[in-house]
Amino acid sequence: MDITYIVDYIRNIFKNNSDGHDVAHTMRVYHEAMKIAAHYDECDKELVAYAALLHDVDDYKLTKNTNNENARNCLKNQNVDDERIEEICAIINAVSYSKNKGKKPNTIETKIVQDADRLDAIGAIGIARAFAYGGKNGRSFEQTIEHFHDKLLLLKDEMNTDEARIVANARHSFMESFLKEFEKEMGDNLKYIN
Repeated sequence: MDITYIVDYIRNIFKNNSDGHDVAHTMRVYHEAMKIAAHYDECDKELVAYAALLHDVDDYKLTKNTNNENARNCLKNQNVDDERIEEICAIINAVSYSKNKGKKPNTIETKIVQDADRLDAIGAIGIARAFAYGGKNGRSFEQTIEHFHDKLLLLKDEMNTDEARIVANARHSFMESFLKEFEKEMGDNLKYIN
């Protein structure tokens, strides 16, 4: 695996992206996934690495690609065989929260990458990403706060691995503190929104 090539590949895809789906997000997910994977001897760490690095390159919020075109292109350029490409794409396709609501991953590799991506959606970085995405897409502060209740506050209980649950609990508590402070600072102004 040529990680330098992959990072350059995703950097090119995410250039000029300021909504929290970028190389920095990808690398946080990759590093978190590899930390979790280290706890599982049975885990195929190469599958985890590829899927974590490429999990957003075909995201519907960022591209109109179908069938993981960007991921497949990158993997072919890395001489990954077709069977492995299908395994990696299956993991990538199981990461999205909105597309996989109510579904539980069926492999340890998928559980790990899904957990790593969801961990980056909560805590201090999750808060920053939520507002970056909201601002880029014309959401008000209040609409972004709704997103916390619709998704982000639910993620703690969606974690698949014990390692991710520990991190999620701390990040969840931080988000709850933030929301209490936000509500306090907004005060009576909240009733004028909508």
